[in-house]
Amino acid sequence: MTSRILRPVRAGHTAHPRSAAPLGARLPLVAAAVVAAGLCAACGPSSESVGSAPPTTAGASTQALAAAAPSASASTEASPSASAPPSASATAQASSSPTPSRTQSGSAAPKPARTSAAPAPARVPGPGYDSSADAQKQIDAALAAAKADGRTVLLDFGANWCGNCKAADKVFAQPQTAAILGASYHLVKIDIGGNSSANSALLRKYSPSGGTYTMPVLVVVNASGKVRTDTHATGNPSLTAEGINAFLRKWAS
Repeated sequence: MTSRILRPVRAGHTAHPRSAAPLGARLPLVAAAVVAAGLCAACGPSSESVGSAPPTTAGASTQALAAAAPSASASTEASPSASAPPSASATAQASSSPTPSRTQSGSAAPKPARTSAAPAPARVPGPGYDSSADAQKQIDAALAAAKADGRTVLLDFGANWCGNCKAADKVFAQPQTAAILGASYHLVKIDIGGNSSANSALLRKYSPSGGTYTMPVLVVVNASGKVRTDTHATGNPSLTAEGINAFLRKWAS
């Protein structure tokens, strides 16, 4: 039995019938085919089908790459810090971290609010009346001070020989009465016991009712020079601490 060796035909290649060779040239081929058939029968049939090809190098490479892929992914999972970029939340936290404000750090500490201190007590003149003093000038100064600090002006018309005037001076010197005077009044003492026509004119100006005056004459005047009360018209208070203090508190406001 003669077996023929089949050669694969390349794709796109058209097989052309070969020309018949001379018989002498084909005899060696026939002999070689017979020898090959004998060898085939001695070795037994092949376990692979006709036309099957052994695994190619490309197939082996594909399997090697497929086997290497898990190890590469495992390497990526083992070192996430080397390949993973910073998360969006970490970036947001870093950007939202508070930074010191230049305005806050550079701003000066707030200054304490100013508190208006109570004005110092006004000066209270001592006992007696100065006949040489310029009474009009003293009254003008007291009115100007009253406009500045809101106090009231108290005019005390009297004489150094007047007993009631001395009694009133003793009360004015007492601490409680002196405190009321210093807090609420500018006291001006005017001598009308001498021969000063200027001082007598001032008495008639602030106590115009006239007649016989009982000393001391106490006249309360506001900062504008307007008379609020005149003891020549209303009568003197009791020349005691209680009487004078009540009088001063009443007209202080």
